[in-house]
Amino acid sequence: MSAQQPHDPHFTFRLPRTALRNAAIAFGIGLLLFVIVWWAGRDDGFYKPEPAAAGKALPIEALPEPLSTGDGASGMDEPPARRADEQPKLVEEKPMPAPVPEAPTAPVAPTAADAPLPAGVGLAPTEVPVPLPGQTPAPEYPPAAIREGAEGTVMVRVEVGTDGVPLSVDVQQRSGSRDLDRAAVDAVRRWRFSPGQRDGQAIVGSVTVPVDFKMR
Repeated sequence: MSAQQPHDPHFTFRLPRTALRNAAIAFGIGLLLFVIVWWAGRDDGFYKPEPAAAGKALPIEALPEPLSTGDGASGMDEPPARRADEQPKLVEEKPMPAPVPEAPTAPVAPTAADAPLPAGVGLAPTEVPVPLPGQTPAPEYPPAAIREGAEGTVMVRVEVGTDGVPLSVDVQQRSGSRDLDRAAVDAVRRWRFSPGQRDGQAIVGSVTVPVDFKMR
């Protein structure tokens, strides 16, 4: 058997010289073509506008006239133009209605102090009212007080107006029986008086009158 040659672990790749020469020739031809093309087109350059003649304005095209649509920019109708001969007119406002006069108020009825005296009624000699004779009806004796046998005197204070009519009637001193007190007040309310006076004028005054209840 023949002896085996030792294996070399290092491997080197080498191009043949013919391939290198061909690549160099192709690169040189491409570079030459690039130079020829650049040289042929270098005079053209970029686009340059032709200079305008001195003192001559460039022609400007007029814009087209906008169409009239009758609408404003906001879509609302524009107000019609006012003619030159149109004059502003003064609008006269209606006059204010005349104020309605208020209805006259009804006259105020005279009070007791201003009322005239009834016929046949004169003034008292002093400021104290005086009962008129014949116009002081006696009170009715209450049946309940009769059954109980109640008797007594009721002192009644009465305020008299200028017309001689009682304005208010109150019990100033009781008799001890409510029935007698109530009957006395009811009776004095029907009385009539000569009103008190001051300087010849009737005034409102008060007087206290006794009302006696006695069984026969």
